[in-house]
Amino acid sequence: MASLSTAIRNERAMSQTMPDEQAFTARQFRDAMGQFATGVVVITAETGGDVHAMTANAFMSGSLEPPLVLVSVARTARMHEKIQKTGLFGISVLAHDQEGTSNHFAGRPMADVSPEFEALGAVQVISGAVMQLGAELRHAYPCGDHTLFVGEVKALRLIEDKQQPLLFHRGRYGRLTHLE
Repeated sequence: MASLSTAIRNERAMSQTMPDEQAFTARQFRDAMGQFATGVVVITAETGGDVHAMTANAFMSGSLEPPLVLVSVARTARMHEKIQKTGLFGISVLAHDQEGTSNHFAGRPMADVSPEFEALGAVQVISGAVMQLGAELRHAYPCGDHTLFVGEVKALRLIEDKQQPLLFHRGRYGRLTHLE
């Protein structure tokens, strides 16, 4: 079996020789990435007693031992500075009925939606989310116009009431349907 460094060298060699088949725009790339269905999370960070939150879907587990998660945040987002400053962040996986909360923290607040926070260890998370976690920042990796923040999970709460998660696909919200 080839070593990881050999695999990376081979990948670099391939990418250096791969011709541009067709130019594409940032919008086309975004639409293509929208073909991958995701859950919806709200990232939270508290600075100076104020809770800051933003909606994201670029979230994943990174490791079981130790328990690590990754979240991708635009360098221009206010959350970027908040995570770096505090070294702590919360992740709330939204429930199917929290579309308004998602919109609120995506910059589209609605008058009739007032998201509520609750404490989980040293972080604030979204009340009613199907999963909540608190993480300590371990690594920050530049990734184009974003940064990949890696956090070690220090607190975890899983809601066991069979709530469905909120999904996002092709720019629209959706619900999970199990195949028989």
